[in-house]
Amino acid sequence: MSWLRALKGTARSGLTVERRRLEPWGAARGALGLALVVGFSLALFGPAVAVSSAFGAFQAAIATFQRSWRPRPTLALASGASLAVSTFIGYLTGAHDGLFLALLLLWTFLSGLAWAAGPTAGLIASSNVAMMLVTVTLPTSVATAAGHAAVIFAGGVVQAALVALLPVRRWGAQRDALADALTAEADYARRLCHDPVAPFDPVPLMTARNAAAVTPRQARRRPAELHGSRGLAERIRPVLASLADPAVGVPGEGPQRDRVRELLDAAAAVLDAAALAIRQGDPVVLPAPALAALRTPDTGSVLTGPPRRAAVRLAALLGDVLETADPHAETPVRTGVARSRPTLVRLAPLVLAQVRAELRHESPVMRHAIRVSVVTAAGYLLGTVLPFGHGYWAPMASVMVMRPDFSQTYARSVARFGGTLVGVGLATAVVRSAHPDAYLSAGLAVLCAFGMYLLMRTGYAASQVCVSAYVVFLLGTAGEGVDQTVRERVLLTLLGGLLAMLAYAVYPAWETPRLRGLLADRLEAYGRYAAVVAAGYAEPAGPADPVVREALLRTRAARIAWQEALDRAAHEPVRHRGLSHAAVEQAEHALDEFGRVAMLMEAHLPDHDAAPLPYAAVLAGSLRRSTERGAKELRERAEPRWDDLRETVDAWSDDPPDHFLLHKGAVLLLESLDELATALSETAPGR
Repeated sequence: MSWLRALKGTARSGLTVERRRLEPWGAARGALGLALVVGFSLALFGPAVAVSSAFGAFQAAIATFQRSWRPRPTLALASGASLAVSTFIGYLTGAHDGLFLALLLLWTFLSGLAWAAGPTAGLIASSNVAMMLVTVTLPTSVATAAGHAAVIFAGGVVQAALVALLPVRRWGAQRDALADALTAEADYARRLCHDPVAPFDPVPLMTARNAAAVTPRQARRRPAELHGSRGLAERIRPVLASLADPAVGVPGEGPQRDRVRELLDAAAAVLDAAALAIRQGDPVVLPAPALAALRTPDTGSVLTGPPRRAAVRLAALLGDVLETADPHAETPVRTGVARSRPTLVRLAPLVLAQVRAELRHESPVMRHAIRVSVVTAAGYLLGTVLPFGHGYWAPMASVMVMRPDFSQTYARSVARFGGTLVGVGLATAVVRSAHPDAYLSAGLAVLCAFGMYLLMRTGYAASQVCVSAYVVFLLGTAGEGVDQTVRERVLLTLLGGLLAMLAYAVYPAWETPRLRGLLADRLEAYGRYAAVVAAGYAEPAGPADPVVREALLRTRAARIAWQEALDRAAHEPVRHRGLSHAAVEQAEHALDEFGRVAMLMEAHLPDHDAAPLPYAAVLAGSLRRSTERGAKELRERAEPRWDDLRETVDAWSDDPPDHFLLHKGAVLLLESLDELATALSETAPGR
């Protein structure tokens, strides 16, 4: 993709306003907390303290809107505390330009590394740097700086208290995640009716898994209907695939296929009903036709063998889902043990380990940390030198728009400039024409903050209109920046955005060259999963074998990492380096098929008391060796080969194992790997 096309695409995405469900009550709660903090501070301590407290409350409320499964009060407190520390340390060095610049470089570098812990931590850290650039200009002594830090933290405390006292849809994010997972299973069942080998997107199940991890405090308060359903949905997935796939025994057409379609439709209806009950916290209401289809007594006469076992198991699992999902059930099923989410204190060593893992030059997070620290320092110096005054607008714009990937950085730079142009223009016009006093300016700032909270999920450009106006009105409360014109503020914002865009062009971290390595990671994870499943036939441990489960989760993590990198690479202005678009599509199809066959084999894992099948160990070993060597060859840009697996399949052709699926599964797995090799052959050296 050329630079011109890439810039057009990112500019268009940055200015796009998305249609998302608004959260007016959450926005009103955040604005209420801000109004309480600003009004109290303004009445008792004066405009300068009110501005500091407002930044703390404003940032803490933004933190509660982030996609995180932690309790919202915890996020608000963490945001307020970190901003208070940033501001106080920044003020201590603010009188010495060299020392403050060194602190700014260090603080911004650390905020860039915070993206290793996830987008929520990265956003809070970046916002802290941006707010610090403004708030360090307000105090006049160390004592007042400490007071400003205290009221900033108090703003976070107030927002945390309001979240606890005025909850908006308790456990709503967790309910939505679990309901989305069940809805995805229902959609999968319907697609299997028309396409028996349809792929399944595991992202909703991964999201639900993340949402299911709770802190000890959350575990004591979690609603009963949020227990167990996710685990059941995980176990239903391979059963649905096994029931539909012709490789297991049901022909493409005829009475058996009609019965399978009827069962799949009924399963989809039951899963949708359970999802609706969980999302709304209401009793499960089942459609009568679905119940009738699942309870039809002639299933045993129509389906036989593996399809019949799959149908019986599906009915049992759906019954467990209904019992678990009903919040009004007298004895809800408790499946498994709740996944533990560490507290913030116990999380610190894990975050440090994640950051240390990114301390290498080729890491996108490390390169982002270097970029953002250099750009912020350059913006601060240029803003100080230029004769506009209040030069923090430039570095503030840079640190707020920069992200570890190209597309988000460029899209947000365009959106930031467009939103600032409108927001600053309107707010400055109001200030210069109406000359509002401190209380009216504070009220207008609160109104803009409400607009930002309300629109923040609809697109960055829309929210930046409100944020820019908020900053103007808030600084006007303390008499700061009233001498700046619209032109000066917009030019400084444009400068910050241009520095951010230039930094990524000069020192990029492209995803495109990483695709081959990520594809190799995905192949290795899928091969390990298939090998573990095959080993489950040699040494039966039952369908709920935790080793199989762990291998499956690794395949999902590898798939998501690949897909996220692929989405980012699609907008990059670089040529492909070893993987064309056609090769990517064919390789994805091959690995999806490989994973589907392994999933079918998982669906028919024998019980722990079943007789071992020694020849399955041979298949497991050949799968592991072939995929590990193939992944190594893929990283080295060589054409992968599957000699070990091919030898096993050839040997079984003359003397196939006495199992309805193992031989057929081995053949299908080899065919998928051959398709992958074909997709990559055109990009191998010498081709």
